[in-house]
Amino acid sequence: MTANEMELVIGLEVHCQLNTASKLFCSCPSGSFGARANLNVCPVCTGQPGTLPVLNRQAVELSFSAALALGCKLRDVSIFARKNYFYPDLPKGYQISQYEEPFSTAGALEIAGPPAKRIGIHRIHMEEDAGKLVHDIGAEELDYSLADYNRAGTPLIEIVSEPEMRSSEEAFQYLTVLKEILQYVGVSHCDMEKGEMRCDANVSVRPRGQQEFGTRAEIKNLNSFRNVKDAIDYEFRRHCELIKEGGKVVQETRLWDANRGVTEPMRSKEEAHDYRYFPEPDLVPLEAEPAMVSRLKSALPELPAAMRARLVSSYKISEYDAGVMTGSRALARYYEDCLKDSGDGAEAAKLAANLISNELLAKLHAEGVGIEKSPVSPAHIASLVALSKNGVLTSKGIKEVFAKVWETREDPAGLVEKLGLAKVSDEGELTKWVEEALSENPKAVTDLRAGKERAIGAIVGTVMKKSRGKADPAVVNRLILEKLK
Repeated sequence: MTANEMELVIGLEVHCQLNTASKLFCSCPSGSFGARANLNVCPVCTGQPGTLPVLNRQAVELSFSAALALGCKLRDVSIFARKNYFYPDLPKGYQISQYEEPFSTAGALEIAGPPAKRIGIHRIHMEEDAGKLVHDIGAEELDYSLADYNRAGTPLIEIVSEPEMRSSEEAFQYLTVLKEILQYVGVSHCDMEKGEMRCDANVSVRPRGQQEFGTRAEIKNLNSFRNVKDAIDYEFRRHCELIKEGGKVVQETRLWDANRGVTEPMRSKEEAHDYRYFPEPDLVPLEAEPAMVSRLKSALPELPAAMRARLVSSYKISEYDAGVMTGSRALARYYEDCLKDSGDGAEAAKLAANLISNELLAKLHAEGVGIEKSPVSPAHIASLVALSKNGVLTSKGIKEVFAKVWETREDPAGLVEKLGLAKVSDEGELTKWVEEALSENPKAVTDLRAGKERAIGAIVGTVMKKSRGKADPAVVNRLILEKLK
């Protein structure tokens, strides 16, 4: 069968590191990316005999918040389990996770498509992370590997989707929406470069119209959305070619080699019985206290999709602008603070969005600064919006004043006066510049009289140059046309 006759089936398992101060079962610091190896370890997270785990309440609350934000059902009681396997970066010889009774099930999130689609979330469970192996690779061969247990015991949630995605693009959108929600709620920073969000993709194919799933392959530890998309596309082609040639897809775990653009076998796929799950004897069942659940529900912020819809409806900005302004919760708060200071009108909302998109975000990106540390405050943006709305500054003037505000943090209105950047609307002065520009651009004058409307740009440009960008463009355009009549 050809690829066109086959249907791709995708399910994703996403591990997210919770934004806690300490590890899941001990007081060692969490989030020790980049720290000296084995600096943040203790007898509990390294599995020393006689130690007992103590569950981190903040991790529980963040986990529950994630589930509530994703529309999941919280179990009244959930159970921790031991997942047994032996690997050098797992110091206890088992991982504390959840198996038969996870803390939440049956959620969903919406992707835009096209077509728009609701992707089910099968379950979310809590577990601790393993450590990591550090490989020292010599010029010709592997010399040795060392174990760093700083990450061992870090709190994670694993979010398991239903196998309802049918393209790598849908998987990409699912991950994008999921990351956005988790960041808005404050559950995780989701920094994939630091391993705070990792994805395993389960991929299978089947003839179109068939209900039964094909044999799946799991692609482990994908550390970017682009890698997820590329690895899924590669696996789809690999499965289709195998089936077309009469071969058989083997259930296995594979790794993605981004440099070569291929997946390679890692190990045969384990089943649940291979891990010999059993209830964790050192932890009591976890109860979802009604009072805590109610408090967490009421503390949930407005989620990004709802915020975008509100901005479009209330402020009449475009869906694109709304998407940019809600790129992070901090940016969304910044934008709304700008609107509080500059008024709720559609014109102010659009001007503020343009300033933030074109000037502020570009500068923040260039300087490597987050919105939280921006030297340009929402009040500064609101002042610039007012100066633009009231006709005090040209677009060039706005850029100049913004640059000065970034450097000095001074009030924009005061800078306009201080730098002499106010827009020139005096027709006497503008007429003089227009007449000089007409005489200096004879070809543009001829073209304009011949009906070539774009030719006016050269004349306006000359006027703006003479006025050092302060001439009112609307008045300049009118005066040029009046002179040529």
